[in-house]
Amino acid sequence: MAVAAVRISSRSGLPSLLIYLGIGVAIGQDGIGVSFNDVGLTQVIGYAALVVILAEGGLGTKWHEIKPALPAAAVLSTAGVAVSVGVTAAAAHYLAGVDWRQSLIIGAVVSSTDAAAVFSVLRNVPLPARLTGVLEAESGFNDAPVVILVVAFSAAGPVDHWYLLLGKIALELAIGAAAGLAIGLLGAYTMRHVALPASGLYPIAVMALAVTAYAAGALAHGSGFLAVYLASLILGNAKLPHWPATRGFAEGLGWIAQIGMFVLLGLLVTPHELGDDIVPALVVGLVLTMVARPLSVLLSTAPFRTPWQEKALLSWAGLRGAVPIVLATIPMVAQVDDSRRIFNIVFVLVIVYTLVQGPTLPWLARRLDLGESEPQDLGIESAPLERLRGHLLSVAVPEESKMHGVEVSELRLPAGAAVTLVVRDGSSFVPGPATVLRRGDELLVVATDPVRDAAERRLRAVSEGGKLAGWLGSAPAPDGAAGKSGAAAAKPGAKAGAKWGLVKKKLVK
Repeated sequence: MAVAAVRISSRSGLPSLLIYLGIGVAIGQDGIGVSFNDVGLTQVIGYAALVVILAEGGLGTKWHEIKPALPAAAVLSTAGVAVSVGVTAAAAHYLAGVDWRQSLIIGAVVSSTDAAAVFSVLRNVPLPARLTGVLEAESGFNDAPVVILVVAFSAAGPVDHWYLLLGKIALELAIGAAAGLAIGLLGAYTMRHVALPASGLYPIAVMALAVTAYAAGALAHGSGFLAVYLASLILGNAKLPHWPATRGFAEGLGWIAQIGMFVLLGLLVTPHELGDDIVPALVVGLVLTMVARPLSVLLSTAPFRTPWQEKALLSWAGLRGAVPIVLATIPMVAQVDDSRRIFNIVFVLVIVYTLVQGPTLPWLARRLDLGESEPQDLGIESAPLERLRGHLLSVAVPEESKMHGVEVSELRLPAGAAVTLVVRDGSSFVPGPATVLRRGDELLVVATDPVRDAAERRLRAVSEGGKLAGWLGSAPAPDGAAGKSGAAAAKPGAKAGAKWGLVKKKLVK
C-alpha cells in the first residue's frame, strides 16, 4: 500500500507522508483496532529513521547547488528558527490558551521544516537551483537547533537563561559539525583508496559511515543530526566507486525509513481524542504559516538581496512533516504536563497545513514565474550497461602475460567489443589503435552481449600466445566468428593452429 501511495502522491503533489500516516491511523485503535501506545519505542525508531532520511538527503544533494545557498540556509536554520519559535509560542499562549512552557515546546517543535517532506515535494516541483539549494540545506540544518530547544524546554526544572541556551546550541552545533566533517572526509578518502572485495559492500559502508557520524556527534554531546547530514553531504560529492548502486541503496533505505516512521506515528495517534485540539492547532498553524514563517524568511534573507518572489516562495515552502511529530514525543517521554495535548496539536497542524501547502506549491511557483527550472544535469550514470545489453570487462595485464608489447589493434577483438580505457601507473587514458599495452595495465573493455564470450576468449588467447594467438595453437574466436560461441567458434582457430604447427615442424627440420 505504501509503495502504491508513492504513485498517488507524485501525481497529486501531496507528500507521501500523509498517506503513510493514514495507513497507520487505519490500522490503529479507531481503525482495525491495533493498540499501540509505546511512545519511547516510537521516539527511538523515529530518531533512527530521521538519521537515514538525513543521510539519504545529504547523499543526494549536489554541492555546487547548495554552496551559494549556504549563508542564507544557515541564517534560516538558526536565527530564522528563533524568530519562528518566539512568534508561534506567543500565538499558542495568547490565542490558544496554552501555558508558556508548553507553548515554547510547541513553537520549537513546529519551527523545523521536514527534510523528508521537502525532498519529496521538490522532486516534483521544478524550481531554480538556488531555491532548491536553500530549502534542502535549511531542512538538513535546522533539525539540530530545534532538537536542542525541545530537549531544553522539556527537561525537568527551570529553563536555562537565554544566553546559556544559545551557548549550548552553538557548542553542540560546533561539535556536530566537527564530527560530521571529520568522518565524512576520512570516510571519503578511505572509500576511494581501499578496494572492497564486493561491489555490494560499498553502499553498506557508506550508510555505515553516515550512522557512525550521528553516533560520534551524539556521544560527544554534539548534534548528531548535523553530523550525519554533513558527513553524507561530503560522501555524496566525493565521486565514490559504484556510486549509482550506493545512491539507489540509500534511496531505498530512505523510503523504508519514511514508511515505517509515518505508519508508526499514525498508530500512536488516537483520532477520537483530537476533537478538543483541532481549533488550537488550526490557530497556531495559521500564525506559523502566515506570520512566523514569512517573518523569519524576511529577516533571515535581508542581508542577501533576495527578490521578493523568492522570499514569498521560501515562506510558503516551509513544509512540516515527520520531524515535528517525532519531536512531539520528547515531552511525552519526559512526562511534561499536557504532553499528550502537545502531540495532538502538532499532529493536526502538520496534517492540515501539509494538505494546504504541498499541492499549492507548484501553482505558487508558476504564479511567481519561478516554475521554470534551470537546465538540469544530464543524469549520467556510471556504466549502465544492463539496459544496453552490454558488459564492462576489467582486464589486468599480469607480469607474465604475453599481452605486454601488443598494440590495441593487434588484439583483434570481435566486432562489438572495444578497449575503451587503459589505467596505467595510477592514471587513465583512452587508447588509440597503436597504443602499446604494458605489464600492470588495467583495460576496460566494453562488449555487447552476443560477443562477450568471444571477446573473453580472445583476450585470454592473446595473454597466453601474444599477438600471433590463433596461429600458434590457441583457439580464440577469429574475426569472422564473432557471433559464434563455444566449440563452434574455436574450431577454425584450432585448425589454423594445427596447420601452423606442421609448417613449424618442417621449418625446424
